Amino acid sequence: MTDAISTGLLSDISVQEKYAAEPKSKELGQDVFLELMVTQMRNQNPLDPQDNSEFVAQLAQFSSVEGLDKLNNTMGDFVGSFESSLQSNQALQASAMVGRFVIVNSDTSYLGNEGLIAGTIDVPQTTDDLKVNVYNEEGELVAEELLGAAEAGPMSFAWDGNIEGTQLPAGNYRFEAYANFGGDDVQLNTALSHNVDSVTVGANGAVSLNVAGVGPVSISSVREIL
Repeated sequence: MTDAISTGLLSDISVQEKYAAEPKSKELGQDVFLELMVTQMRNQNPLDPQDNSEFVAQLAQFSSVEGLDKLNNTMGDFVGSFESSLQSNQALQASAMVGRFVIVNSDTSYLGNEGLIAGTIDVPQTTDDLKVNVYNEEGELVAEELLGAAEAGPMSFAWDGNIEGTQLPAGNYRFEAYANFGGDDVQLNTALSHNVDSVTVGANGAVSLNVAGVGPVSISSVREIL
């Protein structure tokens, strides 16, 4: 009797030490589920045993949950791989834009020797009087371009820095666009051409273009590629 008690006690201690040593998991794995099922069968009322269909239903339910869990993990890996591939593709496409000109929202751009500044003016409504004033780095008005009538929407224009046969020097120039609505001059938003110097991939995988005179901009901010 003493030996049986001692053996049982040592067995309990051994089991306790085993579970204490094993890392605890919050997930109900297949081994734990089967162990619970066996324990449930051992401790059921012998006069009123549980129906086999109930065990089958529990097993089927567990298998279904386990299958969904594996499917979620597989889809998670697939989505992660797809996002990584998409980011790599965006970085590759962005690198091909280095050295090219893009149009982004700004009011200042650089005019190179025998260069050209392209731009877009956002016209909110139809006007008969649209104009662009151009200022040099000293803030002096060097050109006034009368564009005339324009319909609502983006209005494209180009400026080469040539004033009555005289080429203005290379440098940064500021543009102010105005439209007359009901007798009032309203300043409009402009987007100008800039050179893409380099590409940066952030820690989160976001790709940005380093645009001369503007700084880093997202690819989605590019309005046009020239």
